[in-house]
Amino acid sequence: MMSSVCTPVSPAELEARLRLHRLPDIGPKRFAKLFEAFGSASKALSAPASAWRSLGLPATCAEARRSPEVRDGASHALRWLERPGQHLLMWDQPDYPALLAQIPDPPPLLFVAGDPLILEKPQLAMVGSRRASRPGMDTAAAFARSLAGAGFVITSGLALGIDAAAHQAALDIGGQTVGVLGTGLEKFYPQRNRRLADAMIESGSAVLSELVLDAGPSASNFPRRNRIISGLSLGVLVVEASVASGSLITARLAAEQGREVYAIPGSIHHPGARGCHQLIRDGAVLVETIEHILEALRGWQHLPLSTDIAEADHPLLMLLHAAPHTSEALANSSGWALPKVLAALTELEMDGRAVCENGRWLARTS
Repeated sequence: MMSSVCTPVSPAELEARLRLHRLPDIGPKRFAKLFEAFGSASKALSAPASAWRSLGLPATCAEARRSPEVRDGASHALRWLERPGQHLLMWDQPDYPALLAQIPDPPPLLFVAGDPLILEKPQLAMVGSRRASRPGMDTAAAFARSLAGAGFVITSGLALGIDAAAHQAALDIGGQTVGVLGTGLEKFYPQRNRRLADAMIESGSAVLSELVLDAGPSASNFPRRNRIISGLSLGVLVVEASVASGSLITARLAAEQGREVYAIPGSIHHPGARGCHQLIRDGAVLVETIEHILEALRGWQHLPLSTDIAEADHPLLMLLHAAPHTSEALANSSGWALPKVLAALTELEMDGRAVCENGRWLARTS
């Protein structure tokens, strides 16, 4: 994890980070190791190769630092960032998603197309089979509509099947949705969902990736992106999945990250239900209605189901009446864990007592 002290990133340091990010064999942990050793990407890039070797980094990393491909890739990314609606979130900056920063290996850089401010809002992940049944697709759409209507951002992986049904349903009711890619943003995959991704970006939702812009499909990148889907979210709802499904990887990561896991049961004769039944046996919350998810989230807050706390007595509202706060600032000020804060903010937003604007929460005065 990076230091919580945020200093603005200079243009030279931004370019150095983009170059470091392009190096072969540099993942989040090695990126963090270089930062801890040298204090910045600029200093890491100018350090002698022997210093990199002493950190246990492969020789290929140090040798590639000055390659034209790495320089040109960083320059291209800088040009990409100049265009409207295209952003880079960095893990030591205040606009980085607070919940994602808590996972063991947060991405040091996130490329975002669309509105990055929605990443501050409470998100629920919805995942499932790429070859889903028609009833599974209908169930995913119904839950996504209800959850988006209740104020959650619907987060998924923009894959075929359940992912696409969830994203589309959130858009259909004017809700917000986040797609996390297992490729770079300029190498969109699968192409069949390209139009859906464009609609998400145009409507004020977002598509993001930790990978360099021109990273193509690679089997190893899709399990990696699943930790981002779960890391951004308060919980993960698995709609339909086989026992060998990547959705179960996302659910396992969610559990390891301390997030809620929900699963929708199905027929014992349907192979697509077996993964969900396995999750339920392992302790996932069995979900038949949206209320089962809301109940589990309210458990974070230890509040009664019908929240009858007087407005003036709600600790988060008292803070918001004093001044707007980000969710992370509310967690710091209240002493509550961040998932508990986000669950409570969802409840307050559903009750019309709080609203998120430009990444900061405000109390609504009636």
